[in-house]
Amino acid sequence: MAVKRIGVLTSGGDAPGMNPCVRAVVRTALYHGLEVYGIRRGWNGLITGDVVRLDQKSVSHTINRGGTILYTARSDEFRTEAGQKKAASTCKFLGLDSIIAIGGDGTFRGALALSKQGINVIGIPGTIDNDIGCTNYCIGFDTAANTAIECIDKLRDTMQSHERCSVVEVMGRNAGYLAMYVGLAVGATAVLVPEEDVDFERDVIEKIRQARFNGFTHYMIVVAEGAGSANEIAEKIRDATDLEPRVTVLGHIQRGGVPTGRDRVNATKMGYTAVELLMAGKTNRIVCTLEGGITDVDMEEGLTKHKGMQKIEFDVLAAMTGI
Repeated sequence: MAVKRIGVLTSGGDAPGMNPCVRAVVRTALYHGLEVYGIRRGWNGLITGDVVRLDQKSVSHTINRGGTILYTARSDEFRTEAGQKKAASTCKFLGLDSIIAIGGDGTFRGALALSKQGINVIGIPGTIDNDIGCTNYCIGFDTAANTAIECIDKLRDTMQSHERCSVVEVMGRNAGYLAMYVGLAVGATAVLVPEEDVDFERDVIEKIRQARFNGFTHYMIVVAEGAGSANEIAEKIRDATDLEPRVTVLGHIQRGGVPTGRDRVNATKMGYTAVELLMAGKTNRIVCTLEGGITDVDMEEGLTKHKGMQKIEFDVLAAMTGI
């Protein structure tokens, strides 16, 4: 397979570090004498032909920018076989022999569908949920976690001043990696994640009581959005303790901001590796981090993998919270 013209896109929820990744793809491709084109607005842009040629100047000074310069969108049409054929037709018409797709699980399933239409694809994991099973790390997680930690640290100041209970909802509809990481980092009283069944009396109320017995008068509960509504959890705390919890939903602020050094470097390595894989004749691969290094796995195999939360995280949480 002789690679000549690469397309790169970002799809699904945006994640800090997508721009450094696009930059790395572009600069590595140009280094090898390849043409590279940005596909705007995800898979929908591939269907409609929303494509722009990228060069050194196009990605200059983007390594420190959050969001994605290629924009992102979800495409219902691309979920259909007819939409996938339209996207493949665009690739053939424009001479795009390979697509590098940056995103999460849905992005990779789209890439796999496109590969069945005869297009070479490489996936790069970019999602703040960090829930791609075949990789230890996803672009955007570190920045999102640090954003949430900074917000909660500031929130704790006022909670302590007023001796209040705070319930903070972070992103994570199907995965609690962000909530667990943030909860451990801020010393939360309790952390609720969708992977673990909750005994509310034991896991929340009793931890608040134990914290009070140990002299604390403010309490921080961190909850992943998939583990329950922060407002409903606050109501249950109010009913059980007569406290007046304050609810903060961090929402999309977690997706924004300047990417951290870790996200910039990982994104750069992953973008570089994606182009190198294509140059080596490999296709239908997901770029991964494993044991501190960069590697790759078969896309179909990678999508079958499930990343469970580590037992040590729950053990540490049990030892550290409520005291």
